[in-house]
Parts: sequence; structure tokens; C-alpha cells
Amino acid sequence: MYPLLDKINSPSQLRELDRKQLTELAEQLRTFLVDSVSQTGGHLSSNLGVVELTIALHYVFNTPEDRIVWDVGHQTYPHKILTGRRESMSNLRKPNGIAGFPRRNESEYDTFGTGHSSTSISAALGMAIAAKIEGSERRSIAVIGDGAMTAGMAFEALNNAGAMDANLLVILNDNDMSISPNVGALQNYLAKLLSGRLYTTVRRSGEKVLGVMPAVLEFAKRTEEHVKGMVTPGTLFEEFGFNYIGPIDGHNMDTLLTTLNNIRNLKGMQFLHIVTQKGHGFGPAEANPGKFHGVGKFNPSNGDSIQITNKKTYTQVFGEWLVDMAESDARLIGITPAMCDGSGLNAFAEKFPNRYFDVGIAEQHALTFAAGLACDGLKPVVAIYSTFLQRAYDQLIHDIALQSLPVLFAIDRAGLVGADGPTHAGSFDLSYLRCIPNMVIMTPGNENECRQMLYTGFMHNGPAAVRYPRGGGNGTTIDQPMSLIPIGKGEICRNGKKVAILAFGSMLTPALEASERLDATVANMRFVKPIDKALISELASSHSLIVTIEENSVMGGAGAAVLEVLQEVNSKTDCLVLGLPDHFIEHGVHETMLKDCGLNADGIVSSIEKKISQ
Repeated sequence: MYPLLDKINSPSQLRELDRKQLTELAEQLRTFLVDSVSQTGGHLSSNLGVVELTIALHYVFNTPEDRIVWDVGHQTYPHKILTGRRESMSNLRKPNGIAGFPRRNESEYDTFGTGHSSTSISAALGMAIAAKIEGSERRSIAVIGDGAMTAGMAFEALNNAGAMDANLLVILNDNDMSISPNVGALQNYLAKLLSGRLYTTVRRSGEKVLGVMPAVLEFAKRTEEHVKGMVTPGTLFEEFGFNYIGPIDGHNMDTLLTTLNNIRNLKGMQFLHIVTQKGHGFGPAEANPGKFHGVGKFNPSNGDSIQITNKKTYTQVFGEWLVDMAESDARLIGITPAMCDGSGLNAFAEKFPNRYFDVGIAEQHALTFAAGLACDGLKPVVAIYSTFLQRAYDQLIHDIALQSLPVLFAIDRAGLVGADGPTHAGSFDLSYLRCIPNMVIMTPGNENECRQMLYTGFMHNGPAAVRYPRGGGNGTTIDQPMSLIPIGKGEICRNGKKVAILAFGSMLTPALEASERLDATVANMRFVKPIDKALISELASSHSLIVTIEENSVMGGAGAAVLEVLQEVNSKTDCLVLGLPDHFIEHGVHETMLKDCGLNADGIVSSIEKKISQ
């Protein structure tokens, strides 16, 4: 079915192909991608957009000796396929299967582990400097998308790289940037010319000749910049100290190969700008690249999903609440760092375009921007994944909490996230949030409670966070109207004997199931901060064992908060803390991952019975 692709198990075999065969190989690789991802789910649009680029990079450069660093890494399926993992694609993102992102312990071709954006230039620059120190001629290549270029870290790296004397190639994979004109024959020709030896030789010779006349040399350089600036959008990158080349058609194999071959022979900082199309070659993904960014199983003939569920997700609950709240309060502003669809802001963005702000992949800016809005009387709601909030920790502390500004954080993907693995898991937010003064931290046990907590947090005159898991809860009916929950107050959901289970958020359902088998009391704690000290003290005085359970690291999490209270009140009651263990948990099926961590009903019962028997 794939006569060329089936022969490729390493880049060295790829380099044995005739250059004319590579376009056919790209077609086979693209077909394989669609068929494979339709069976496993995963990222599709981004991978379809870099098929030709991936082939060209491994064909021109001597990988793995030459280092390729893929930014974010959700576009590395073609890379994995060409580097000996084609057969493993059937187990992509499954337990004990290959990861959806580059992993250094998975392959020598995965030079840098990624998952979060905008790290590639920094990492590749480090590798380029390492090569220089070692006296090596190996090349370092960073492949970064236009979305990842919106983050400040990328520009910090570019700024630093401009002051370095190293061989670094940055490739901007541009599929949506406004700076890109239509790419055609003229631009492709100019790129070949600007990357070629003739232009480089003339440029360097001119610098030597004019070096004795500094004023004339400076004039010549400025003239060159203006001439290039008239036909290319590279002035910004030239100012950073890079030799800008492009833009070129990222799906034109001949142009890619010629340009990369030319660049491979150039020294110093090179910046190649390519223009691609997300979802290229698969009609449904071309028409709706956002929908096919991350997909479940689908029909490869038409793109229709074959995993349909009517269960409402927490993300949908948030999205509906946001629209309802915005209709009743004109002060509400919705902010997302490039996760409109993933965070459930689509309906809000459509209905309130003037109050919706996608700031790009710039979490630090998102928080301080929200702080500025709050200073002048508006009520910002920052919709963000738990794993991405980590990237703006200083802004959270210094710009928001220290000033006690009324910013609401809707923290999605809290806890384990299944197939996306440890780079995207929200395993630490309770730990890193609860140590911050002025914070209110809420953990809803069901969908209705999530809605009421969002309202409570929005009405609170200070920073507040509502953290909820990926997917749905237990199907609880959403009540109307919205009502305030008393801040810092938990509630008893079931009265039992001897054992009291203090459940936080998503762990309420398995805790209730376990309690029926143990005849245990269950408290829905609701708040991690301020925590309900009176309830904890009461339960400790009437039960012989307190059990805390959370989908967060046990190190410094909600259980640790309970232990602090027990110590404060001098309680002698025994305590068992259940949560995520102190190691990174690999990708898999969410339910199985919880089971492995002892956080399902069976695991809770087993841990409690073991504790009692000691």
C-alpha cells in the first residue's frame, strides 16, 4: 500500500531515495497519517502541514548527528514515522505506546522533549553553542510555528542568539501569519537566490572591501536591508542578527530541498520562513484545521467522528456559564492564551467579540493583561489549562495576588489528562496555588457545583480559581439561577462511622462509591483555600481515621492542607493522604491511570482497609 514509505525505517534509508521520489513519498506519508490517526486519535492538522518539511530536513541534514528541535511537538508524527516508529503508530498515546510528543528516552532522533510551546529556539541555541565549544560541525535546527512565535520566550531566544557566534537555523513554519504575502514563483526564486553561494560570496566580499570604509559599509548594509525588506518580510529577524530567507512554499519539495541544501553550507544564524497549510492534503482538515488539531477516532473517508458522546463536559459547563454571566454583567472580559476552542470560549467569542481577547501563546502576558483590566474596574476571566498556568507563576503572585485583584481563573484539564501525558497533566495546581496569599481555590465535585463556583469566584473581590478536570463529571443537572457558595465551607454528603473521607473535586464520585462499602462519612470539601477548618476539626473529633483524596500531587496539595489543620488543632486522629504519587505519570487511558494511582473506588477501599489493619 505504501511502496516507498514501507522501505523507510531510518533517515539513512530515506537519503538513499532519488530526489524525484520524495514528492511521491510525501503523498504516501500523508495518506498513512490520516489512516493511522483516524484509528488512534491525536493531532492531525499540524502534522499534515509539515510532511514535506520533515522529509526535506531528514534528507538534507545528517540526523541524528544534526539536531532537530521541534517546538511544542504536536507536529512530529511524520518525524516519528521516518525515524523507525512507523509500526508503533498503532499504539500512539496508548499505555506503553509511543508518546504524542518528542521524548528523549524514546528515540535518539528526539533531541529535546517538548509539549509546551516556544522552547525550541532556546534549546537549539544551547545545542549550537555546545557544538561550537566541542569544535563540532553538527548543525542545530529549531522548527517553530507562527503560534509559538507569539510567546515572549521565543523572542528572548532570538535576541540572545543574535549576540552569539554559532551555527543555528531557525525555521518558521507559518500557516496563519499576517506578515506572509502569497507565496509564488517569485518568492521561491528569491529564497533560493538569498540562500545561495553566489549571494553569500558577494555579500561577504563586499563587507571585506568596504570594511576599511565604515561609513560606506554601514550605508551598504542599510541599502541591502531595505532592498530585501521590499520583497521579503524579514526585517525584524534581520535586526535580531539572522540572515533571513523566505518566505517559501513549504509544500514545494524542490524549493525546500534546494533552499535547505544551500543553508546547510552557510555559517552563522540563519532564519528560514516557510508557509504551509494546516491539514494540507486532507479536505476536512483543510476546511476546518481547528477541529482536526486534536481529534478522537474518525472516519478517514470523510472526517466524521466515530466517538460521539452526549455527556456534557466541564469545558462546556464553563463556556455556557461565561455567556450567561457576560449577559448579566458588562464588566466581564474573557481572556485565553491561544486556547479558545480547547477552553470553551467559542460561543462567548462569537457573541461578545469586543470583550474576548486571545493573546496568543503568552501566558505571562495574559495574566498581567488581566491584572491591568482589573485595576480599572473590569472583571477578567482567564480560561487556561492547569499545565499552562504554571508558565505564568510570577505574574500570578506578583501582579495579581499581591495586589489582591479580582481575576477569576477557570482552570481546565486539572488532574490527569490521559493520552496527552505528563506534559499536559494538571498535577500540581493545588500545590502551587494554595501557598499564595489572597487566593481562593475551589474544586467542584460535579457540573452544577462548577457553575455555582464560577459565579462565586467571579463575584469575589479578589483572585479566585476554579479547577476542573478534562471531560465530564457525573451528569448532574445544571441548576438555575446562579447562586453564591459560602466561601471556605464544605458539606457532608454522607454520614458514616469511624472513617471520614474528605474529597476534593473530581474525587467526590469515587469517594462516595467507596464509602458505601466502608460505611464511611464523606465530606465534599469544595474549597482548598480557605479550607474548612471547623469541618475538619469536627470530623477529626468524631472519627478514628481522616482520609483525604485529590487528583493532585500529594506533595503540598489539599491533603497537606488538612494535615496542617489537624496539627493546628492538636488532633491525634490518624490521617491517610491519597493523591497523585511523586513521579510523572505516563500517557494512557484516564480511568486506568486513576486505577494505577489507587484513586478509583477499589483503590480507595484497599488503601483505607490497609491503613486500618496496621
